[in-house]
This record gives sequence, structure tokens and C-alpha cells, in this order.
Amino acid sequence: MFRPLTLDHLVLRVVDLDRMQRFYCDVLGCTVERRQAGIGLLQLRAGDALIDLVPVNGPLGRAGGAPPGREGRNLDHFCLRVEPFDEALIRAQLARHGVEAGPVEQRYGAEGEGPSIYLDDPEGNVVELKGPPRA
Repeated sequence: MFRPLTLDHLVLRVVDLDRMQRFYCDVLGCTVERRQAGIGLLQLRAGDALIDLVPVNGPLGRAGGAPPGREGRNLDHFCLRVEPFDEALIRAQLARHGVEAGPVEQRYGAEGEGPSIYLDDPEGNVVELKGPPRA
């Protein structure tokens, strides 16, 4: 029997690759891990995991059908564990990039109950930033 250990990667089909790269790198602090232009794939490092961005007009993206939009999103949301979880620091960083976020709420995650905040990326995907569990 095997068991899952952690999130390895997730794949987002995107309309505007440059805008999405700027958001995930400049706003959330991810870094470019690898580009595979031939198949239309940009992989970003997010701690121990990867966020793959696949343009909908590229070879991989075309295989996925219509682009994400109001009528059908790529996923409900995904969560990035962040440190430090300092609400003022997070809101200041987001504000510098014109990004608004919802209220900080206590939510259950992989490490237990702890603070989190929801925001939208430039194409409407919901991103949760999660802090450490309560003591």
C-alpha cells in the first residue's frame, strides 16, 4: 500500500502566460524552475511543490478544451503554505501589486487549524495562503 506525502504539483491552464508568471513570481514569490516551450509549459517552484502554467493556445493547452472562465474554472482553489503568516506583511505585499484579499479566517489544512486568506490570481483562480497551525 502507498500513501500520499504532499502536493507535488498542480497545473493551471492559462490565457495570459506572462501576466500569470508575473503574479506568481512577483506577488507570491515563486521562482521559474523550468520552461518547455516546445510543449507549452512553464514550471514555477513553490517551496517543495511546482505550479505548472500551461497556455491554452499551446500544444498542451489546446488538448484541454476551452479556456478557463466564468462558466468553468480550472479548480475550486489551491492552497500555498506561507511563512511568516503576518497579515500586515501579506496585505502590504499584495497591495503593492494591486491585489486585494479576503479576511483572515481560521481554516483546517494539512497541518491542522490555522489562519488563512483567500485571493484571486489574474485569471480568477482562487489561491489560499495558509499559515501554521494554532498552538
